[in-house]
Amino acid sequence: MKVVVNKSILSNCKNNNSSLKYKNITYDRVIMNTKSDTLKNKETFKEIPFNKPYLTGNETNYIQKAVSSGQLSGNGIYTKQCQHFFEERYGFKKTLLTTSCTTALEMCAMLLDIKPEDEVIIPSYTFVSTALAFFRQGAKIVFADSEVETPNIDVNKIEELITSKTKAIVVVHYAGVAVDMDKVMALSKKYNIKVVEDSAQAVESFYKGQPLGGIGHLGTFSFHETKNVISGEGGLLVVNDDELIERAEIIWEKGTNRASFFRGEIDKYTWVDTGSSFLPSETVAGFLYAQLENIDKIQAKRIWNWNKYYNGLKLIENKIKLPFIPDYATSNGHMFYLITKSVDERTELINFLKQKNIHSVFHYLCLHESPFYLKSNSKVDLPQSELYTSRLLRLPMYYDLKSAEIDRVINAVIEFYRN
Repeated sequence: MKVVVNKSILSNCKNNNSSLKYKNITYDRVIMNTKSDTLKNKETFKEIPFNKPYLTGNETNYIQKAVSSGQLSGNGIYTKQCQHFFEERYGFKKTLLTTSCTTALEMCAMLLDIKPEDEVIIPSYTFVSTALAFFRQGAKIVFADSEVETPNIDVNKIEELITSKTKAIVVVHYAGVAVDMDKVMALSKKYNIKVVEDSAQAVESFYKGQPLGGIGHLGTFSFHETKNVISGEGGLLVVNDDELIERAEIIWEKGTNRASFFRGEIDKYTWVDTGSSFLPSETVAGFLYAQLENIDKIQAKRIWNWNKYYNGLKLIENKIKLPFIPDYATSNGHMFYLITKSVDERTELINFLKQKNIHSVFHYLCLHESPFYLKSNSKVDLPQSELYTSRLLRLPMYYDLKSAEIDRVINAVIEFYRN
């Protein structure tokens, strides 16, 4: 698939900050003698949240249209428009809108016929849904470590975890940065193992020009309010394996062949397989469609934000580790994180930023160290996953984040390390 970058959109977010110099900002409260100084001071101390959902303006219009249409249940006009968007823009073979990325992953586990004693290889540094979807089907979860350069699964350590019971490999494209999929798919072919891409954070991100979510046999996306395009809650299943498409529709439709009935392929529908209620309502789909219509605008601004963070914090890259984007990958501006030198340093930095009214947060707790996992399993040694759990810190990132606010965050981080 040929990917075309809309340069005109990106140019709209450029400014004259190509060679930025950041000055320390004094945050001590002082008595202001003028109204303008007072307003400036208030702006300096205004809270910068970690996330702020972006609304395009058409969300409520489409929700109202969905209500007025008389069909509020799923698989109506907006569901179809959202699915068509992903199939047309990225070349995905089949997409099905779901209530969340979690339920999309649950569909993956059903589609792959995961059964007790089957083994599924999953990175430990991920959200619990990645593992839970397969655990609920009875799978034994085999945790893999992260790589040194990124929080992604270390693809060079997957093969040693493969056994005759391995049924699937699940990769997570952390922060929208691609796992090295050529190596993963080579293992898939060698051992006849299915691959699932947990692309929850990876909308509009690519691996060697291929859209993430469209490389493995199955892919999933999230439209949670913290993601680039949102619907409050919501997700998407991508089916790239022709042999799985028909069954995916059945599982999606509560185990019935209802989809075939509505296409006129059969004269009645009935219960034919396992499944559940995975369809979101049309109000959710309408909200999402308003976001998808503005995806170029949203992406351009988030990538601009990401680049501004990166260029500004390069001034102290001897103190922190910045995100690494491999040559084969792209950044979709989903998240900006940094790696501190210790958990104590990260805690001090979080508290320091909090004093400046800046909300920064850490991320996943390693699943191999979770109380639930350790109830029935021995602890394994996954040092890189544990490093990211204790030292990774996420900075505020959202569409409406202003240039001056990013400067505030950058200057506060620099101030912390210089003092």
